[in-house]
Amino acid sequence: MATLEVKISDRIATVLFNRPDALNALNLETLEAFHQQVKELSSRKDISIVLLTGSGEKAFIAGADIRQMHDFTPLQASRFAKLGQDALFSLEQAPQITIAAVNGFALGGGCEVAMGCDLIYASEKAKFGQPEVSLGVMPGFGGSQRLLRLVGPMKAREMVYTGEMIDAAEAHRIGLVARVFPQAELMSGVTEIARTILSKGPEAIRRSKAVLREGIDTDLTRGCALEREHFALCFAHTDQKEGMSAFLEKRKPNWKD
Repeated sequence: MATLEVKISDRIATVLFNRPDALNALNLETLEAFHQQVKELSSRKDISIVLLTGSGEKAFIAGADIRQMHDFTPLQASRFAKLGQDALFSLEQAPQITIAAVNGFALGGGCEVAMGCDLIYASEKAKFGQPEVSLGVMPGFGGSQRLLRLVGPMKAREMVYTGEMIDAAEAHRIGLVARVFPQAELMSGVTEIARTILSKGPEAIRRSKAVLREGIDTDLTRGCALEREHFALCFAHTDQKEGMSAFLEKRKPNWKD
């Protein structure tokens, strides 16, 4: 059975982490397959949304595979961390909008994968955490750094130092999750949001992603300059004329891309 499954429909690629017996834990095979799949999807012009979720109702990704990690040497651990970090950098740099639909446990590496996405949505049964310190290690796939940027230093320190899980409501309260859905409505709700994004100007969405991703790591002056540059370049694309014409003519835009 493949540890990763991909289905493509209506410009949405759904990537399913598929190790339900191991709560979709990330082993080397799965991480390598995920990294390769992200690179392949990134190059496709017929895909605008990449949606990640987990098999079953218990877990999105319950973490990295502890059985495999148990006997790692420091060198093996470094290579494993680099593979995870490289996969998530590729995910962040993908031109598509990336969405995590967290249907259960998103712990350790699972929380890190979710944080590599543009948007995180959760079922009411989801649990988040970076519990690595309970195992005598620490986050290795960029969790400490992305958590800082998403929820702020104080809450990030508490989550990393205590290793405690938080539920979906708390994840939403601290800004880790955009919205919480009833378990049965998660995928339909996230798909509806994806379709809303697909209805907007493709070039504007791509440029918005670039500005939002780069802006988080720069100062306000540089961020605003970056925004101004991309705003101006929107006017060099046919989407701008179509979008504004459709508004003035009171019709739906007919995007070419």
